[in-house]
Amino acid sequence: MKSRLASFVMSVVVLLIVCAIVLLGVIIYQDISGIEAAVEPENFIGNYASNENTVDTETIKTPQVVENNPLNELQSGNSNTNVDYSSVSVDKYFYNQLEEPSKTIYKALESNKENMKTGTYRIDLGNSFTDILNTANGQDELGDYYQSAIEAYTYDNPDVFYLSPNKMYLNIETTTSSSGVSYNVYINNGNENNYFTDEFSNESQVESAISQIEQVKNSLVSRRTGNTYNDIKMVHDYLVDNIEYDTTISKDNIYDIYGALVNHVAVCEGYARSFKYILDEMGIPCVLVIGTGTNSRGETERHAWNYVELQGSWYAVDCTWDDPVVVGGGTVSQSSKYKYFLKGSNEFYSDHSPSGQFTPGGKEFSYPSLSSSSFSS
Repeated sequence: MKSRLASFVMSVVVLLIVCAIVLLGVIIYQDISGIEAAVEPENFIGNYASNENTVDTETIKTPQVVENNPLNELQSGNSNTNVDYSSVSVDKYFYNQLEEPSKTIYKALESNKENMKTGTYRIDLGNSFTDILNTANGQDELGDYYQSAIEAYTYDNPDVFYLSPNKMYLNIETTTSSSGVSYNVYINNGNENNYFTDEFSNESQVESAISQIEQVKNSLVSRRTGNTYNDIKMVHDYLVDNIEYDTTISKDNIYDIYGALVNHVAVCEGYARSFKYILDEMGIPCVLVIGTGTNSRGETERHAWNYVELQGSWYAVDCTWDDPVVVGGGTVSQSSKYKYFLKGSNEFYSDHSPSGQFTPGGKEFSYPSLSSSSFSS
C-alpha cells in the first residue's frame, strides 16, 4: 500500500515538473518569437499628404499654380520685379539633379528659409520665367519645374519640417502692354492662413519646435567620435532605442523630425528624416530614399529609409525595420537591431525597392549606387 502511495506521489511530482518545464518553454518562445513579429513597413505618407491614409492617391500632391490675371487682359500696376538668385550657392543631392528653372525656385526657397518661418512670407521670383511663360504650354511647364523644386527641397532639407507644400502656391501675374506680355511670379500661402503643416499656426511655435529639436541634435553631435562608422552606428542606435513606432498612424508630427526627436513617436519617414538630419550636421553624406518594402508576410507597401556613404561606398540603413514592434513585450535582439544596418544591394534589395519618382508623373530622381556587399566592420 505504501509502495503504491509512494509511486502515485512520485508520478504527481514528475507531472508537475514536466508541466513547469513546458510552461517555461512557452514563455521563452513567446518572448523570442515576439521580437520578430514586427510591423514592417507602414504606409508612407509624405509632407504632401492629406489626412487620409490613402497611399496610392494621396502620398504626394501636385503644388498649386495660380494665374492671377488673364493672359491677354491689359493690366497696370503689377510689380514685375527683377529678382536674381544666381549668386546663391547650393550643393545638395537632389538639387544637383534639377533643371535650371527648378534650381532657381529651389534657391529662392533656400534664400528665404528664415523668412518662411512666418508662414506667410511672399517669396518673389520676379520675371525670371518670362521666356518659359511665353511659350504655348509655358504655365504647365513652369508648374512641372516648381513641383520638382519643391520635392527636391523637402527631401534635401528635413529641417523644414514645418512647411506644407500643399499650402504653398505659385502665383503668375500677367501684364500686357505695348511692349508685349511680361510675367511676375511669386510663392505665397494663397487663401490659406499660412503654409505651415497643420501642427503649427505661428512663428513662435515653429521657433520653439526648432529649439527643442536642436537640443537633441547638439547632444548627439557633441558625442561624435570622428570615426564615421561609430558615428553612424551611434545615431542609428539612438533612433532605434528612443523612438516608438506609431502603429495607429494618427499622432501629430509622425512623418517629421519633430515627432521623432522630440515626441519620440514616428513612422518610417520620421525615422529616415531624423537619420539624415543628424548625419548632415555631422558632415556624413546621407540621402533620404522612398520606395516599397516587402515584409515577412509578403505584403508590399510604401516605405522610407536612407543611403549613407562610408569609406567611399554607399550603404543602406533602415532604422524603422531595425526597430520592430515587439508583440507581447520583450526586447529586440542584436541580430534584429542591425538586420538593415549598412547593407549592400545583394541583401537589401531582397525586400526593398527604391523609387526616385516622388510624385506620380513627376521627375524621376536618381539615388547613389549601393555597394553590392554589406559593410563589414
